Amino acid sequence: MSLTVAIQMDPIESVNINADSTFVLALEAQKRGHKLIHYLPKHLSFREGKVLARARGLQVRREMGNHYTLGNFESLDLTSVDVVLMRQDPPFDMAYITATHVLEHIHPKTLVVNDPVSVRNAPEKLFVTHFPGVMPPTLISSDPEEIKTFRAEHKDIIVKPLYGNGGAGVFHIRPDDENLNSLLEMFTTTWREPVIVQRYVPEVRKGDKRIILVDGKAVGAINRVPAQGEARSNMHVGGRPEKTQLSKREQEICETIGPALKERGLIFVGIDVIGDYLTEINVTSPTGIQEINRLNGSALESLVWDAIESKL
Repeated sequence: MSLTVAIQMDPIESVNINADSTFVLALEAQKRGHKLIHYLPKHLSFREGKVLARARGLQVRREMGNHYTLGNFESLDLTSVDVVLMRQDPPFDMAYITATHVLEHIHPKTLVVNDPVSVRNAPEKLFVTHFPGVMPPTLISSDPEEIKTFRAEHKDIIVKPLYGNGGAGVFHIRPDDENLNSLLEMFTTTWREPVIVQRYVPEVRKGDKRIILVDGKAVGAINRVPAQGEARSNMHVGGRPEKTQLSKREQEICETIGPALKERGLIFVGIDVIGDYLTEINVTSPTGIQEINRLNGSALESLVWDAIESKL
């Protein structure tokens, strides 16, 4: 099977070839004989019923400083390709949402991964709320009084932007911390959306697991341990990757959410689990493949492409 694959992503020249999941997905597609095309989200257009992209042919190689070749720009009707990988990084803002509306016009005739309707309807911190019993105590609100009441009950809390990503804007507010009011003022100045407040889960000191699910099935995981003095475990802020296995509770969480992911066309998903709790379901541009591969000797990108090809 030889496919034409368009990748909607951030600039290819900016990716870290030793960490970026989109890069290894592109490598695997190329290995399978698929034709690669690259375009930026800002080059996606809707015109007179057609979904177009100003795109360039792409070749990739694992050579530091020489990892890609791009062809000339061409106007591409996306109904002429077989697969679109929607892989640009958040923030999950109105530009991101608009892209899902545009891509909805071509899916599923052209397979969009992940399904743009489901991406739009499954914001990473909100989608979790549809699965009772898997989250830590959580409040989503703009009301300072509700937030203060939640804090009075749970004492030790995490406050973060509802549509944030990569650990940006995540604050650990301890019981004796006097900065909550100032923090909420800053949040309301920066964002119009509610914040998400959760009871602090102390097991995060032992790690925050990133689990990859392909077509609803768990296929690999990595434990990310926060650096000393850091509340966040994201690897780009100093989190240390460790090899891990899924616990019985983590397997139960995956089995709980897996059918819903498969039903919604969410083929490639990364979830975050701390202790016994699911904190996020990442459906936009999940990461972690390369780190898991290195620690486990696996090739998760191959499983993603097996799942994509099975849909066509």
